[in-house]
This record gives sequence, structure tokens and C-alpha cells, in this order.
Amino acid sequence: MVLGRIAGIPVVLAYSWFIIAAFTVIVYGPILQRNQPGLGLGAFAVAFAYAVLLLLSVLAHELAHALTAKVYHWPTEKIVLNLWGGHTQFESFTASPGRSVVVAMAGPAANFVLAGGGWLVLSAADPSGVAGILTNIFVWANLLIGLFNVLPGLPLDGGRLVESAVWKATGSQEKGTIAAGWGGRIIVIALAVWFLALPLLSGGSPDLTLVLITALVGSFLWMGASASIQQARLRGRLHLIDAAALAEPAVGLPGTATVADVLAVAPAGTPAVVLVGPDRRPVAVVDPEAVASVPADLAASTPVSAVSYALADGGYVPEWSRGQELVQYLAQLKGLEYAVIDADGIVTGLLRQAVVISAITGKGAGRGRNVGRKR
Repeated sequence: MVLGRIAGIPVVLAYSWFIIAAFTVIVYGPILQRNQPGLGLGAFAVAFAYAVLLLLSVLAHELAHALTAKVYHWPTEKIVLNLWGGHTQFESFTASPGRSVVVAMAGPAANFVLAGGGWLVLSAADPSGVAGILTNIFVWANLLIGLFNVLPGLPLDGGRLVESAVWKATGSQEKGTIAAGWGGRIIVIALAVWFLALPLLSGGSPDLTLVLITALVGSFLWMGASASIQQARLRGRLHLIDAAALAEPAVGLPGTATVADVLAVAPAGTPAVVLVGPDRRPVAVVDPEAVASVPADLAASTPVSAVSYALADGGYVPEWSRGQELVQYLAQLKGLEYAVIDADGIVTGLLRQAVVISAITGKGAGRGRNVGRKR
């Protein structure tokens, strides 16, 4: 649900937010009704207002991230408010340890400012009734959001402090992210020990509400921390993504060629054969199995188009393409294979998506030029 735009930034409310809103009403409503019997069923409306105030506090948190990022010209795609609270989604940008910390800490800082403002209202006006209840909730909600987010582990904002410190010390953002991701996992373990294990070891039983909240928060943190670690490991392998190194040898033939022409340059199915159009741009790849199925007496009269399949639009890259830029470009294409060309536009190789994925993940055997070479 698109709620609108703030400073040009789209704000989206995920339907999953209504789950946490319902949970808040179900858990907090009866407590409020018991403590404030005069409210009656209105206690549940106040509990829903609590959920809305929490939503607004999270929005202020994420908006602080987005507006601070604008100072560094980091393009913000959108702010999403959901079951887990929310997150700010950025487009591609170049970060540094210092800027990362400033943008990360802007969120908790906004919550501390709001908590301070609410405390001033309580001190000066001393509101009573529903207004007093909601003002107290507003203060505590922002204080807890701010404190929770400065804990030193990803995906929390405090994790960016750890990431930036290790990044600055080692020169590797990936090492910083992995360290901060493990910090997030340690926080989950600490929460489980504090709220679940200690009550059991002391002979008591954990509060059911705390168990549910701990499970919800813990699962969110663990998944976020694990995703951060995995992404850092993948980023650490981006330097291996090199079009020239991963491509298998290939030659280019005009689209007017025949199967006999293909057999002349690739009699055993290698090197790969890429067809080029009148403008010399790669347009198709010859299928070796289809070539092998053509009878020898028909090879000279069978057009190469009968044994080839089209490349995706734009399915070719310069042989010097590499790293994140190459991966981002290939991710926009629909095809699974891409021609590699040199500075003169001549086809020199064929890059397969499976080989790129193997290089990024470190799983599977590639088929590029460097496969089988010993170093």
C-alpha cells in the first residue's frame, strides 16, 4: 500500500504490518483494560493507537536514514514499513565507513529526539487519561527503538558501527559486514539466554508474551544477520567476475553462413560459434548438437539460422567488463548466454550465465578459459 511521498521518497505500507498491529491489540488491549477499567472496549482502540504510534516512530527512524543519505547523494528508492518494523531501500551508491555510520546513526538519533520531545510534554503539561497513556507509550516506544537499533550487530543500525570500524581497520567492507553479521547472531543468542534460558534455569517459566516477542525479533535478526554475511561473501568474490577470463573461446560468423561454414571453423563443436548481423552485432548462438544432426550432404545448403538460437537483446559485453558492473548488467538480460567482443567489435568468446553464477557462489565448475589451468 503506497501511503504517499515524503520529500519525494515513496512510503509503502506492507500488509504484514497488520499482523503486528493485531498482535499489539490482542496483547496490550486486555492489559490496558485491566489497568484502566474506565476505558471499557475503548482500551482496544487505544492499543491500536499504540500500534499506529509505533508505526510513526519507525517511519521517523527510516525517514531520518533517507534524508541523511540525500546529503551524500545516495538515491533512495523507497521506505517500506512492515511486520519487522521497516527499512529504507537505496539504489546503487558508493559508501565509505564514515558516511555509512552517519546515515545509520541518523535513525536512532531521530527516535531519541522524539523520545526527548515526548518527555518534555509529559514534564510540562502532565497530560492525563488517554492522552497521558499515549504520550508515555510514545516516549517509551521511541526510546526502545533507538536503544535496540544501536545494538552492535546487523541488520540493526549499530551493526554499521561494527562494519565501519572493521572496514576502516582492514580496508575490506566485506570483512566488516561479516563481523557485524556475527554480532547480530550473538545478539540473538543473548536475547534467547536472557528471556528464555535464565527463567528456566532459575526454576521459573518464561512469560508467553516475551517468548513470542523474542521468537519474532530473534528470527528477524538471525535472518538479517545471515543474509548480510552471505551477501558479504558474495561481494568478496566479485573480483573473480571477468568477462574475458570466464568466457569460452568463440568465433563470429555472418548470419548468411551455412552449416558447412560452421563445420569449417568448429569441426568438433568448439570453439563456440556466434552469429553477427549486418551491423556486426552478435545476434545468435549456433547449437553444436543441431549442427551434428545435419546430414553431411546437406551441410552446404542448410542455412546457419536453422541450427542457431537468438541471443537476448543486448546480449553481448566487452571483454574488459568485470565485477559488480558486469553482474548488474547481466542481471537485466533475459538470456542465459552472452557474446564477448573485443575493442574492434569482433567476437572473441561466449559467456554463460551458469559460469558467472558459479564464480560468484564458488559452487560448481566453470567452463571459461581459465578452467583446468594450474597456477
